[in-house]
This record gives sequence, structure tokens and C-alpha cells, in this order.
Amino acid sequence: MSRLVSAKEMLEKALAGHYGVAQININNLEWTKAVLTTAQELKAPVILGVSAGAGKYMTGFKTVEAMVSAMLDSLDITVPVALHLDHGTYDAAVACIKAGFSSIMFDGSSLPFEENFAKTTALVNTCDVLGLSLEAEVGAIGGEEDGVVGAGECADPEEAGKIAALGVTMLAAGIGNIHGVYPENWPGLRFDVLENIRAKTGNVPLVLHGGTGIPDEQVKKAISMGVSKVNVNTECQLVFTEATRKYIEEGNDLKGKGFDPRKVLKPGCDAIKEKVKEKFEVFGCVGKA
Repeated sequence: MSRLVSAKEMLEKALAGHYGVAQININNLEWTKAVLTTAQELKAPVILGVSAGAGKYMTGFKTVEAMVSAMLDSLDITVPVALHLDHGTYDAAVACIKAGFSSIMFDGSSLPFEENFAKTTALVNTCDVLGLSLEAEVGAIGGEEDGVVGAGECADPEEAGKIAALGVTMLAAGIGNIHGVYPENWPGLRFDVLENIRAKTGNVPLVLHGGTGIPDEQVKKAISMGVSKVNVNTECQLVFTEATRKYIEEGNDLKGKGFDPRKVLKPGCDAIKEKVKEKFEVFGCVGKA
């Protein structure tokens, strides 16, 4: 029996306790191990995010689920862990449900609202029956992720309220946040929009995408206003790449009998661990498992 859990209970606790649960996106076995062992060390619940591109890179959603489930057993991970499709199409959502994911994001924000509403409704019904958590999105998040480009418009609070009323577990609503590295002239999060969205969505946990580059004080304020899940991806990619590049440039283990790919990857994984620890502290989820 899989140890994976729905994100529903962890997010409801986060909303009530005024802290945020981190979604850390994974890209390979080493990355996953770094995140899981850090979550276990800090006694923090965690959501492992998997984009369509990352799923394809790891040879498919079934492979990802099998790897994560096996690692939960072999590492004796006891904190709550959800395996979550990130920014999925309707077809990808169905594929992840079949693959055994415990949480799904259907991103219909680029569709006409009526189509987003209809497809989200269908997935709400399916996920309810299967006991899975479901994230929906209103108002595309800015920047690019896996080829999906969003302009970063703010969500319509009325539309957010209608999607929330369907019974989704969590709702991603654009409030000026973007994926990737934030430009120097980024004006910051729109807390006025967040306040209006919160008023229309009741007690549905809200999700802040694009956690990389948002000042800590803005993230903490968003959490105090009902954001219960914060996504982190680009920062982990940056520190992993930087640490790996530095290790190679220093000439470590690149010739002779000393070469070992496991050693080459270790500095990057250690950097991910430190970044995850930093984010858990900011979000206030340490010790909440």
C-alpha cells in the first residue's frame, strides 16, 4: 500500500495554522531523495511537484510514482508526502490519476472560463471518488513553464469563487506572480486582489505559484491572507546547477579512477537541501508533520 497521501489534510491544517506547505518540484532520483530526507529531518509535510516535462524526462508518470513510493519505504519517510501533477492538461491529469498520483493540478487557466469550469467539474467528481486532492487555476501565472506561457494577469475574484465552489481542494489564482526569475522592475504581489479572491473563495486553501524570487516578507503576508501552498522550482534548479558547475570547474573527480557521477551530483543535491530548509523556515512548516 502506497504511503502517498492526498494534500487535503495537510493544506487544511496549514490554513488553520497560518503556515504554508511547500511544493518542491522534482526532476530525478537524487533530487527527490534530497527533498524527502530534508522534509523528514525537519518534520515538515511536503508536496512533490511533477510537471509534464519532468514526467516525460523520468520516462513517464508511472515511473515517477513507482520511484517515489519505493523511496518512501526504503528511506522510511513518515511525514505526509503528496505526489502532485503540476500545471497539467486534462489528459495529463487523467494519466496521473491512472499512474497512482495522490494529487492533481488541472490548469485550465488558458481555456475559456466555461471550458475550464466544465473540465474542473469532471475532475472534482473523479478525485472525490478516489480520495485525491485537486488543484485548479484561474488567471494564468506569468512566465513560462514547460512551454506553457502565461502573461501573469490577475485572476477575476468572481471566477475564482465559482471554481472554488465546485469543491476543489486548492486554488491557484494569479496575483501578479510569475514563473522563473523575476525581473528587476516586478511591482510585487497584488494583495488587494488576493484579499478579494479570499473573500470569494471561503476556506479553500490558496496556492502561490512562482515562489522563486518573491521577497520573504511578501510570501509571509500572502500566507497570513490564506495562501496555504507555495511552489518552489526555479530556485532549486539554480542552486543545483551552480553547485554542480562549481564542482566540475574545480576539476574534482573528472579524470582517473576518482571519477564518480554520484560524487559529481552530491554538491548540487546538498545545495537543494539547504534551499529547501530555507524555504520551509520561511513558510513556517517546520515541525508541522
